[in-house]
Amino acid sequence: MSDPRFDTLQQWLERGLGLINYRLAPASEDASFRRYFRVYYHGMSLIVMDAPPEQEDCRSFIHIAKEFRGLGLNVPEVLEQNLEQGLLLLTDLGEYPYLRVLNSHNASTFYGDALVALRLLQGGESDLPSYDQDLLLKEMRLFQEWYLEGHLGIEVGTSLDKVFERLAASALEQPRVLVHRDYHSRNLMVTEQANPGILDFQDAVKGPVTYDLVSLLRDCYIAWPRDWVLVWLYDYRRQAARAGIPVGASEAEFLRWFDWMGVQRHLKAIGIFARLNARDGKSGYLKDIPRTLDYLRTVVRQYGELADLDRVLRDFSNQ
Repeated sequence: MSDPRFDTLQQWLERGLGLINYRLAPASEDASFRRYFRVYYHGMSLIVMDAPPEQEDCRSFIHIAKEFRGLGLNVPEVLEQNLEQGLLLLTDLGEYPYLRVLNSHNASTFYGDALVALRLLQGGESDLPSYDQDLLLKEMRLFQEWYLEGHLGIEVGTSLDKVFERLAASALEQPRVLVHRDYHSRNLMVTEQANPGILDFQDAVKGPVTYDLVSLLRDCYIAWPRDWVLVWLYDYRRQAARAGIPVGASEAEFLRWFDWMGVQRHLKAIGIFARLNARDGKSGYLKDIPRTLDYLRTVVRQYGELADLDRVLRDFSNQ
């Protein structure tokens, strides 16, 4: 099949950068319009990002990569760029995402590394945009539009509006820190030094202190026992407090923030998974919806303020 973007990428490598005798292989796909290819050249391995400029803006990636590297985070270095064509040449953080290697024996070690890196991120300063109410509500409505109505054919009208508003308010009351927004096992790479390597950070914002913790510890792609999650969560809170990161007045408050942030994020994720299937033909994400729904059902049953959402979840699960 014809692939004009791939042809443009090769022309840039050859005519723009002067590469010869190289080999290209797919590196990974993305839930957006971006693609990544691994470039094998003179015994080196590099990554070329293909980000169509009509859909993606490489400038955000370049800016945030520089800022995150300045915080001591292990993110790719931008070696070459062509903003007009939406192409970047990056250092390669390897072929092993956390998701591929995690198991019950190594989880504490890998998560320990990821939580150390998260403290570096949350302790940083930046002029990134804010995670505001409009964005929080827009994300949750993806669940209603694409999953309930589009995927299941269930109309709920305005019955979830108050729940969405409560969840947004909870997120906005939390201390604000730098937020990766997709800090999970598919975007964390196992590296020999400065583990983990961190990918897919171009949508970073300033937002709730528990957001990236939810992404990591209640990952849509892999689940852990609740008692493990709570140990990691409370240990993180203690370590973050010692580092001067604002974490609330008590463990109970922090857990409530974490739980409610998880509901917001998982509503968003389920909506995106359904949209990827319906709009983009990426059906592989549908298999991650049951795990994400389990997180939702478990949490909303614990909070009477989220009863309207609990009823909706019970109604369609009984059909």
